Amino acid sequence: MARLKRDVLRRSAVGALFTGRSVSTEAPGASYTYGVDGVFSFYDNLNVNTYVARTETPGRRGDDASYQGQLEYSGDRWGFVVERLGVGANFNPEVGFLRRDDFRRSFGSFRFSPRPRSIAAVRKFLFEGSLDYIADGAGLLETRLQQGIFGIEFENGDRFFAGATDNYEFLKQPFDIHKDVTIPIGGYSFTNARVVYALGQQRSTSGGLTFDRGQFFGGEWTSVGYFRGRVNLSPQVAVEPSLSFNWIELPQGGFTTELVSTRVIYTLTPRMFVAALLQYNSGADSLGTNIRLRWEYQPGSELFVVYTDERDTLTPRFAGLENRAFVVKFNRLFRF
Repeated sequence: MARLKRDVLRRSAVGALFTGRSVSTEAPGASYTYGVDGVFSFYDNLNVNTYVARTETPGRRGDDASYQGQLEYSGDRWGFVVERLGVGANFNPEVGFLRRDDFRRSFGSFRFSPRPRSIAAVRKFLFEGSLDYIADGAGLLETRLQQGIFGIEFENGDRFFAGATDNYEFLKQPFDIHKDVTIPIGGYSFTNARVVYALGQQRSTSGGLTFDRGQFFGGEWTSVGYFRGRVNLSPQVAVEPSLSFNWIELPQGGFTTELVSTRVIYTLTPRMFVAALLQYNSGADSLGTNIRLRWEYQPGSELFVVYTDERDTLTPRFAGLENRAFVVKFNRLFRF
């Protein structure tokens, strides 16, 4: 893997990326990814982000490119984002991952965030609306998400948000969402609402409390959670808990899921830390462990040592091992 980046103009940069895998997972032979990107900043708050990339994979020819163009204005009082993203059916970066393939995404959002002078406890209000539209390569609508958010940022650093979302999802294949519960092929429209209260990062204990309620693929969904939690036990030790509980009722059946995780971070030096994550997922009946060491041995250059394993909680007596990995990653920044 190689990454090149060069600063241009006053606050802009252009770059290039190349990755190669000697043994492709698709067919005999090697696979490659290469692309160029640019970040261009104009005035104080206007930014343009763009990239073009292409892959070469044995047995996958044509429609193997991806691109993105994004225009963003990030002013304090108001802002907007307009974006277009495309991924070809045969775009296959084997060093990396794709959450979705063969799609075209159009996204737009507008934000108005005034600072009231007459309310001492409030630092800023937030009014934001967005539209996310995703179609496949043939133009068939797969996902449409329309969202409205109202927020308050308080002077003490806490934040409150309330929002509503109108969703549309088209399933091309049956979706096994839970044991013995399968959502059939078809298009589904549903709405839901969310309320969030987030404690400020300056507190010794921070994080966000969430409540969600609404429709879900022809049924109903209720969720409560605690996310991005952080408890600072000392200047070197912090614990980051996260909880999510979901109650889902569908025409095909009802179920509940729990996702509980805890991360412990120990900072050895300003450039080195060790983080250990333990996560339980009732939906997958799994218990996962991740231990990571990060060392920035010089500015911009890092060493990562990572151990992960996943265990099946349904095995008798003790959770049985399903997979295990040990990875060492090293990168070096060259300045020229």
